[in-house]
Amino acid sequence: MFQKFQNHLLEEFPDLRQQKILLALSGGLDSCVLLALCMREGLQVAIAHCNFQLRGEQSDEDALWIKKLAAERSLECHIKKFDTINYAEKEKLSVQMAARNLRYEWFDALSAKFSYDAVLVAHHADDALETFMINTMRGSGLKGLLGIPQTRGKIIRPLLPFTRTDVINYANKHKIDWREDASNAKTDYLRNVLRHKVIPNWKATDANLQDQFRTTLEHLGQAQMALDFVIQDFKTKYFFEAEQQIKISIDGLKSLRPIDFFLHALFKTYGFDHVADLNQLLDAQSGKQLFSKTHRLVKDRAYWLLTKHYDVIHETYSINKNVKRIQTPITLKFGLNTKMKCADSNIACFNKKLLKFPLTLRKWEESDYFYPKGLNGKKKLSKYFKDEKFSLLDKENQWLLCSGEDIIWVVGKRADGRFAMDDNTEENTEDKWLVGYYD
Repeated sequence: MFQKFQNHLLEEFPDLRQQKILLALSGGLDSCVLLALCMREGLQVAIAHCNFQLRGEQSDEDALWIKKLAAERSLECHIKKFDTINYAEKEKLSVQMAARNLRYEWFDALSAKFSYDAVLVAHHADDALETFMINTMRGSGLKGLLGIPQTRGKIIRPLLPFTRTDVINYANKHKIDWREDASNAKTDYLRNVLRHKVIPNWKATDANLQDQFRTTLEHLGQAQMALDFVIQDFKTKYFFEAEQQIKISIDGLKSLRPIDFFLHALFKTYGFDHVADLNQLLDAQSGKQLFSKTHRLVKDRAYWLLTKHYDVIHETYSINKNVKRIQTPITLKFGLNTKMKCADSNIACFNKKLLKFPLTLRKWEESDYFYPKGLNGKKKLSKYFKDEKFSLLDKENQWLLCSGEDIIWVVGKRADGRFAMDDNTEENTEDKWLVGYYD
């Protein structure tokens, strides 16, 4: 097994010998064999052990055993206790999922703090088969059927080519000690039922099960690669990225077949799991929104607008007469070179004598109106937004410069004609006051 392990590292992870490695050590058979293999290979390994406090004194005894093992082998050792039950209740997760989240979040934190290049975990081929079967019973998609990935970020699983039998045989041959978790023998959990009853019976009737399963995973992996190519090609054609949002063609989405499959594949990474809601959004009125934990989708005429969650700013900012520049919440410069042309939408020219200081900078309200320069009479701002085809996000992001109760500039768009000066105004007049907007 060791020779095969060496060859596997050389082919798949040739840089591990030069890297600083964190190894997840539960104290069980699999992780103890992985540690022995890594030390025999001469890898620079430190240990991380999670005490989930799920088995009373046994959990604490495991931690002490690992601390002693690390000291005997002069290995850096990180051990942390987790209040797993309370975390699971708070986050409304199963205990197993809560432990998984806590585990990997801590590994990420350790990697960042101590500059670990890789985190090794001891999943093997039987674990992958169990995960495949569990996901099959849950109605998982293609990625779920692929089971446990060999790598995910810094996480590496170098034992996936090996079976549980391989691991047991190596431990017995080299007299490797480990801690036996009594709960692994119980059949309270689905995984343990598969491990102790279903898979052994299956292997007994088909000696080639593991090889056939490995071939199936290779075929599924190729199918996933093909799908990833199709998805990326679609995004290249129909996802248009801007600074704070992504515009997605609705016509492009409607052309997909089967549409439910592709909607799930395209938007699951943004937290949108309910395909029925996505389907409804395709034909919804402009302004209709969907929210995930991290993102927002807005229907806007021919596009969906995808943004990360952010808090809409409702504060009002005050600007005194002698201010030359502000950078919060946007960048504005005041009293610019009077030779600059007011025709630029990012430059507004005002009659300073007509302004009431301090000016204010704020977001729009439903009752707002102004007198657009070049247009006789007033116009509701909501109507102006509609005529200019502002999306909901555009309206939320738009700032207004105000003098008292009057809007003097829809910043970067259009000035109010009652306060504006044009390019015909004498250049050096003290009344000519310019504001420049820099986005």
